[in-house]
Amino acid sequence: MSGANWADLRARSLSALVMLAVGAVAIWLGGSVYLLLILAAVAAMQWELWRMTLGQGRDTALWAGYGLAILLAGAALIWLRGLPNGFLLICWLLAVVIASDVMGYFAGRALGGPKFWPRISPKKTWSGTVAGWIGAALVGVVFAALDRGTGPGLVLLSPFVAFAGQMGDIAESAIKRRAGVKDSSNLIPGHGGVLDRFDALIFAAIVVGAAALFLFGAGH
Repeated sequence: MSGANWADLRARSLSALVMLAVGAVAIWLGGSVYLLLILAAVAAMQWELWRMTLGQGRDTALWAGYGLAILLAGAALIWLRGLPNGFLLICWLLAVVIASDVMGYFAGRALGGPKFWPRISPKKTWSGTVAGWIGAALVGVVFAALDRGTGPGLVLLSPFVAFAGQMGDIAESAIKRRAGVKDSSNLIPGHGGVLDRFDALIFAAIVVGAAALFLFGAGH
């Protein structure tokens, strides 16, 4: 195992701890604090997307399509928090995305093996991808135990949310490869830009928002 595989672990971990602390406080408080955090993240991601597309004088359609996905994710995160069980839903969603990312990160570097989609995301392996699904299912088990009303449905949904998150990661990787950049920006040490950190959350939030809308209805 090459030490280079773990070279960014310290900066990545410290940044993750700071983001976790800030995010946890905002999610707990809800209201305007949470709203401002989501709006700030959406604005930062839109700026990074602009730099990689329109900022280079190309990809107008790509900017519009992915930009719309960012806006939908932001709207979903705000709406989900306002549901009666919104705090738990947001915590579960984030836990699924984080567990999938962390387990995929460590399993991919420790186990290696065949690449998941080498032309688009050369670092992503099947071992890391499957480990992410397993981690997400375990998160679903924990949250289903905390909220027995959700039952096994939450366990079954968790890997699909993780898969959506992984597709979000791959989509952003494709944009970066097209733009010829390694990171969307350098705003977050060890993670690159806000998009680099939260790309998985974009598609995952849209999936969860759609599922919640179907199950609970917009009137809640």
